[in-house]
Amino acid sequence: MNYRQLGRTGWNVSAVSFGAWAIGGSWGAVDDRDSLAALNQAIDCGVNFIDTADVYGMGRSERLIAQLKRERSEQIYVATKAGRRLSPHNADGYNAPNLTSFVEDSLRNLSTDCLDLVQLHCPPTELYYRPEVFGILDRLCEAGKLRFYGVSVQTVEEALKAIEYPNVQTVQIIFNIFRPRPAELFFEQAMRRRVGILARVPLASGLLAGRLSRDTTFEKDDHRNFNRRGEAFDVGETFSGVDYETALAAVEEIRALVPAGSTIAQMALRWILMFEAVTCAIPGGKRPSQVKENCAAADMAPLAPNAMAALQHIYDSRIRALVHHRW
Repeated sequence: MNYRQLGRTGWNVSAVSFGAWAIGGSWGAVDDRDSLAALNQAIDCGVNFIDTADVYGMGRSERLIAQLKRERSEQIYVATKAGRRLSPHNADGYNAPNLTSFVEDSLRNLSTDCLDLVQLHCPPTELYYRPEVFGILDRLCEAGKLRFYGVSVQTVEEALKAIEYPNVQTVQIIFNIFRPRPAELFFEQAMRRRVGILARVPLASGLLAGRLSRDTTFEKDDHRNFNRRGEAFDVGETFSGVDYETALAAVEEIRALVPAGSTIAQMALRWILMFEAVTCAIPGGKRPSQVKENCAAADMAPLAPNAMAALQHIYDSRIRALVHHRW
């Protein structure tokens, strides 16, 4: 495993870390024993950073991570998120009573007296123009409830606005072969301000793992079934907002570029790590075998320039028109 500095936090975190959405829910059936096995495999591979949220199984994911931390002696940094429990989910809901309540719930779920990192969970764009919300987070830091805070965003524009606030330490954003736009302007600005970048949805909801097909069926409670058109939340979170059939065709082109001895998932993760601005990719995993495969990407050799160019061509010819202007 390789490690990279997370913004100005002073932490060195695993370049391939662990995204804990799937072990909480919305990805089909998952057994807590399997989830704990996957988490333990991540630590065995050198992972020291886990990303979760209070809404992932309404605390289920956070509680599993708390159990992991009780059973392991290694240093494990945990980032959680707050805000998506709001109903309606609007900017007004990001007030001091609500944010304090969310933080207190996560403190209990994670069995700790101070959260490592709290991220606003894809709030409405309007929120980024309300400095008082970031003042609330500053006061929670001062009160010892959290060490650092950041944001999880939908768009590049939101990311650029968020890092204007001096105490935003991290930005979590969708970044993968199908969603490369953050590398244009945002990465440069984030590096200048020493803001850590967490690359979420790195495998485009499993598409870039190379095992999905036209015949794949998804369980009723899997967002890849119920959110294909953004029925439950932003459509960009599911398959990175790319039409499924179009994406499958692109994956077949990508498959031909995979280096010998590697998998398409490993190449997709290594592509992300080619960008110096990225602190870590946070793929999920419900089984130890998935986690072990993902973590091996951190030790891959850099992708060749011709492979990077070929991947860019696939994006430009098949995907760009669908997503580039949207997020």
